[in-house]
Amino acid sequence: MKHQIRQFENIHIPLWLLKDTCWMMEWKTLGVIMIVPTIFVAAMLAWSTRHEDEFFVNLAILAWICANAFWMCCEFFGYVEYKDFAAIGFVAGAISISVFYYKRFKNKNLVQAVS
Repeated sequence: MKHQIRQFENIHIPLWLLKDTCWMMEWKTLGVIMIVPTIFVAAMLAWSTRHEDEFFVNLAILAWICANAFWMCCEFFGYVEYKDFAAIGFVAGAISISVFYYKRFKNKNLVQAVS
């Protein structure tokens, strides 16, 4: 299972970089096309770790990419006044990563209390 997750991570990073490069270069068609595989792989990563603590990290990444893709589309298609709604995804990602660190801190303190 860990090997499969690692393969998704190794695929995911270039997809994300390509999507953001398209955004920077204003390649609208390819940028919009890249949203689909990037979000799909991020969702698969989150799903495959749903029973692990890393789920919250992958959920944060998924939320970040969704927010980022929304912002990109707002800029590409002339709806810049709506880009601030991307903050919803960024906040959701921040909450998710906060849950990850909270659980990790809580578990560490629990282990220390038992020792």
